[in-house]
Amino acid sequence: MEFTLREIAHHINGEVVGDHSCKIVGVSEIQNSEPQTITFLGNPSYSKFVLNTKADAIIVNAAGDLKGRNGIVVANAHLGIAQTLELFYPAVSNQPFIDPTAIIDDDVHLGSNLTIGPGCVIQKGTTIKDGCVIGPKTVIGSNSQIGENCILHANVTIYNNIKVGDRVVIHSGTVIGCDGYGYVPIKNGHQKIPQTGNVIIHDDVEIGSNCAIDRATIGSTSIGEMTKIDNLVHIAHNVKIGRGCLLTAAFAVAGSAEIGDFCTFAGQVGIAPHVKVGNKSTVAAKSGVTKSLEGGKVYAGMPARDIRKHNKSIASINLVEKLYKKVDILVQNAKTDLEKK
Repeated sequence: MEFTLREIAHHINGEVVGDHSCKIVGVSEIQNSEPQTITFLGNPSYSKFVLNTKADAIIVNAAGDLKGRNGIVVANAHLGIAQTLELFYPAVSNQPFIDPTAIIDDDVHLGSNLTIGPGCVIQKGTTIKDGCVIGPKTVIGSNSQIGENCILHANVTIYNNIKVGDRVVIHSGTVIGCDGYGYVPIKNGHQKIPQTGNVIIHDDVEIGSNCAIDRATIGSTSIGEMTKIDNLVHIAHNVKIGRGCLLTAAFAVAGSAEIGDFCTFAGQVGIAPHVKVGNKSTVAAKSGVTKSLEGGKVYAGMPARDIRKHNKSIASINLVEKLYKKVDILVQNAKTDLEKK
């Protein structure tokens, strides 16, 4: 596959700087580049590679970043490289088929143009709508619903009574609808609370590998449309997550917490049960949300608070350490002066 720089610029709505007819046959990293490829500068810390990269062109946010090299100037270099990758690696459309080893109950309702891979199990009362791809050994429990054009990769497990919207992508190893962690302490043990609710995954959600999303005790656990979930995320029973959220690796949220729209959570963030996180919140890595947050701010720390207050607290701790050192020096000097007398 080959494109000129002009053709790529047209595709990504950018402006060519340099040789418009430069031929590009692939995409490479700026620090590990190859001739006849295009790369991108999305992080200023990688600008040191611009002059020595072997790539024939670079996608940048500003013409000055090219330092005399061929390139394309766009408003967002990350978006530009994403669109360029789509150009060179278009989605492959396979011919729909249902593998003969799939176990499908007679009471299952199947749409058209479906791909159902080897060893799949689809149980009674479930509906799978048009255009879905169900990967090998995926299990879908009874009375569940999978919307149109969904992709469930290999070894996904969907329990009973789960609702999945349209264009949802679920990666391998993820489990949706397992029991929530609910017990009542009793004498000499714990009484399990029946988990009778379900999970609703709204349209255009993507869920990474090896995630667990618990069914509600009563009612629904809900994931809002366009939310993107990284690998190794745990969402507990009765949690409500809004639209367009970004949940990164090792994020965990406890039961009945509510998260607003367009929130971002960095790696290893934990959220306590029953708290509410307001719209457009950003929570820094390894933070712990122990009380409700109003939203519209960046939060950090344990417990999570406005990042400016968190940074001031860390600065104060560092100042105390410096004061201790100064006091130690003063004490040592005083001892020396006393010994001389």
